[in-house]
Amino acid sequence: MEKKKIIVFSGAGISAESGIQTFRDAGGLWENYNIEDVATPEAWRRNPALVLDFYNQRRKQIMEAQPNAAHYFFALLEEHYDVEIITQNIDDLHERAGSTNVLHLHGEIMKARSTFNPLLVYELKSSEIKIGDKCEKNSQLRPHIVWFNEAVPNMDIAIDKLDNVDYFIIIGTSLNVFPAAGLVNYVQPTAKKFLIDPQDFGLLNIQNITHIKKSAVEGVKDLHAYFYPN
Repeated sequence: MEKKKIIVFSGAGISAESGIQTFRDAGGLWENYNIEDVATPEAWRRNPALVLDFYNQRRKQIMEAQPNAAHYFFALLEEHYDVEIITQNIDDLHERAGSTNVLHLHGEIMKARSTFNPLLVYELKSSEIKIGDKCEKNSQLRPHIVWFNEAVPNMDIAIDKLDNVDYFIIIGTSLNVFPAAGLVNYVQPTAKKFLIDPQDFGLLNIQNITHIKKSAVEGVKDLHAYFYPN
């Protein structure tokens, strides 16, 4: 019997419950840094050492963080469902929890890439990228992150994954970060949709959606009852 298809669209709220701060919770600051100073191409050109230091600190935090019950629940679903994760998060907590199909829209902090060729991507063997660390083409390495004002190359791949979805689960995202937030518009109206977030949203234009007004960890308990009714 063919497994039913679940797409999970996750955002910063799921990682926040593992202790990873989200910049949107800090009034435009991210760990006391202005976003425009550390997360834009202009910041990189202006002060690459500062940008590298910022992401080196974030990387160390993420390496110390642990997946939470929400991450583990989506990995568990793979036993009985065809599950794919589309995440806005740059951490690797979904993977560490055991999810095997994860697409990162905004990059992966545990990887570096060439400033010469964005297709030259490398797994990091330490927590730091330093000035002088270079790719095989002798160009400086940068974090494998999609910064503000940069294109989101995985968006088309994400949209293609939304064909013939049975369930679409939105968790831990404000649906305010575009273009990623627009993914829900590509899901067919007949698909059953869930939104897990304690905040109120204007969902009148989204058909067949259930809003679970809880945190990620608490909200997946309701999903467990739905997907494992016995």
